[in-house]
Amino acid sequence: MGQIDFKNNGSTIPSMKTRILTALPVYNEVSHVAAVLNELRQHVEDILVVDDGSNDGTSDVLKDFPGIQVKQHSPNLGYGAALRTAFDYALENSFDVLVTMDCDGQHQPQYVRQIAGLIDATADAPVDMVSGSRYLKEFESDNAAPEERRLINARITACLHEQLGLSITDAFCGFKAYRVSSLANLDITDNGYAMPLQLWVQAADLGWNIREFAVPRIYLDEARSFGGSLDDASVRLAHYRSVLNAELERRGMNQRFTSDCGAAAAR
Repeated sequence: MGQIDFKNNGSTIPSMKTRILTALPVYNEVSHVAAVLNELRQHVEDILVVDDGSNDGTSDVLKDFPGIQVKQHSPNLGYGAALRTAFDYALENSFDVLVTMDCDGQHQPQYVRQIAGLIDATADAPVDMVSGSRYLKEFESDNAAPEERRLINARITACLHEQLGLSITDAFCGFKAYRVSSLANLDITDNGYAMPLQLWVQAADLGWNIREFAVPRIYLDEARSFGGSLDDASVRLAHYRSVLNAELERRGMNQRFTSDCGAAAAR
């Protein structure tokens, strides 16, 4: 099972020799992308934007940032597919650390080098993934998560602990850092928002060393759509369990996520 270490945020700033790629999956973020990229460029050099079929003018805004690498998807393929493109790019270009963050203003660029600093490939037990958590500690700037999203996160997070021994506090935070060499062992096939669940199963199966990093809880788009029937919380929760069980079966693991898994955490 993956090893979890909560002794953070005692990160160190990576040395200049450490090649860090910061990747942002983007879909129709015309109102946020310029501000996020302008701030991000103050903290890091290598930036990849995966424009996942945007049709709102985001692609035109990206043309104003010639120093930033852009990978285009056409048509829209989904959140998981965008992250898979980022994984492949980091591997193909021999980066040491990949940091992924959303482009909707929820993730703050000033934390990128700190979260990357927790990936130390020279350590006796190198960290494979650092996962942001909006529930590891409280920040003055925190705001309340939309209730149904908080409950689903709590249930799935509890399930991951019960079935896979992952003592994490936030299953769905997209702000993460990865040791790039570890990404080669992943086999991500889910193209949608359930991709993180496939990732957690594989991380546990691979015995990844995992840490969490406390980040502020910021929700700017409480009405975000997950697509069609998935906007119904009960349908979305059932879908997440289905993805988890399919991945467990695919990898020959014995655990299963039942309909009552994690129920106590949602009370």
